[in-house]
Amino acid sequence: MTSEALNPQDVWLLPGWQNSDAGHWQSLWQQQFGYQRLEQHNWQHPLRGDWSIRLQETVLDAPGPVTLVAHSLGCILVEWWAAHSQVAKTKVRGALLVAPVDTELESLRGALPSWSPVLLHKLPFPSILVGSENDPNCSLARAQAMADGWGSRFVNAGAAGHINTASGLGLWDDGLALLKTL
Repeated sequence: MTSEALNPQDVWLLPGWQNSDAGHWQSLWQQQFGYQRLEQHNWQHPLRGDWSIRLQETVLDAPGPVTLVAHSLGCILVEWWAAHSQVAKTKVRGALLVAPVDTELESLRGALPSWSPVLLHKLPFPSILVGSENDPNCSLARAQAMADGWGSRFVNAGAAGHINTASGLGLWDDGLALLKTL
């Protein structure tokens, strides 16, 4: 299966805090493949309940099962939502979770007060979590612990920072290859 073979209406991009800018691989995937971006009401001051409701509405409105592609805070959103949604098991085909942010870090708690604690319940659908050895927002060990708790296959992306625009990944072919395995 190629990324073009995935139905663009069924692949939902879930950016993190402050959204994904034009050079981010999520934005490039949206442009190149027509994947859908879950728009949030407030990218600068995210509220976990508000973001969860937006995801719930989107999944419920989808005509069939969806694949979620989350970055940073979007990963924490997926876990929180899946732990509380009755439709997560039947309406989600799988999730690619990239560079989760550790909202329990002291440096992030003030900016993201409604996002702690990070739940570590097993997701009810297949998932892959990609972590980085030098992500300033989540240590590799913490990313591995999240993957273990969520029942996700863990992939070490090496020294890739926060796996965002600053990482210089462009279209991020390795991420596309992982998406195809879901």
